[in-house]
Amino acid sequence: MTAAGTPIAVVTGASSGIGAATARQLAAAGYRVVLTARRKDRIEALAAELNEAGHQATSYALDVTDREAVQTFATAFRTISVLVNNAGGALGADPVATGDPADWREMYEVNVIGTLNVTQALLPALTASGDGTVVILSSTAGHATYEGGGGYVAAKNGARVLAETLRLEIVGTPVRVIEIAPGMVKTDEFATTRFRGDTEKAAKVYAGVAEPLTADDVADTITWACTRPPHVNIDLLVVRPRAQASNTKVHREL
Repeated sequence: MTAAGTPIAVVTGASSGIGAATARQLAAAGYRVVLTARRKDRIEALAAELNEAGHQATSYALDVTDREAVQTFATAFRTISVLVNNAGGALGADPVATGDPADWREMYEVNVIGTLNVTQALLPALTASGDGTVVILSSTAGHATYEGGGGYVAAKNGARVLAETLRLEIVGTPVRVIEIAPGMVKTDEFATTRFRGDTEKAAKVYAGVAEPLTADDVADTITWACTRPPHVNIDLLVVRPRAQASNTKVHREL
C-alpha cells in the first residue's frame, strides 16, 4: 500500500484494450493503478485521464521481456496488492507446417517469459502486502487448440501452466493466483496485430458474431475477481460471448 493506505495495482500492457479497460475499472474500485506498457505516450495519456477523473494513476514505460528493466521497475515498490499480467498477444495464423519460428518465439517471450519476469520481480512486494493477488490473463486458447493457432495456443498454455504451478508453490503465503481465460474479445488491436495490419482478415474473425466480448467485459471479470474477500480465490474464470460455445464453434449470422 501507499503511505496513505491506498492499495496499488500494477497492470501490464495497459496502453490499450483489456489492459487499459482493467486500469480504468481498478482505479474506479479504489486502487492506485500503475500503468506499464511499451508505448509511453498511451499510458501517460491514460494516467492523465484517470487523475483528472479523481483517481490515482502513474505510468511507467516498460517492456516486460526486458528482465533487467523489469527488476529496476520493481525496486520502486515496497508493497503491491494486485498484479495484472495482461501484456501478451498473438502473431500469425499459419499452420504448424509453415509457421514462422520467429513469431512463435516472440509470442512465448511476451506471454510467458514476460509474465514470469514481472511476477518474479513483484512477488516479494505482493507477499509483503499481506493480501496480494496475481492475475494472469491466459485465453481459452490455453485450454483447447484450434487450427492455425499452434504458436499462440502453445504460448497461452505456458501462461496457464505458470499460473497453476505458482498457485501450488506459494500456497500458505498471503498471495492468491487467479487465471482469467477470455474467449472471443473484439478490441481495436488484437486481431489487427495478429494479421499484421490486415484489417480485412481481422474483420473476418468477428464476422457475423452479434456480440463478441468487449475489453470492458473482461476488465469487469478481472476487477470482480480481485475484489473478492481475501480468503476467496477464483482459480480459473473462463469467459466467452454467448455466441461462442468453443474455440471452433461460433454462431454467426451471415
